[in-house]
Amino acid sequence: MVEKVIEFKKLNGEMPAYTVVDGCKISKSVYVDMIETANKFILEMGRNPEIVEISHSSEMNLKC
Repeated sequence: MVEKVIEFKKLNGEMPAYTVVDGCKISKSVYVDMIETANKFILEMGRNPEIVEISHSSEMNLKC
């Protein structure tokens, strides 16, 4: 997904209003937050952490 968003920005000068992943439409504000969260995690934990716990985030209330 990130590669498609970056390619869209290169071609159009701005990021798309939404993206679709596995049939789910994700708004720009939500996917930007997802990217920022992943980048923050990598900066804080490094690229090869020993363990990663992933849980459902009620803040992202995604619906397909």
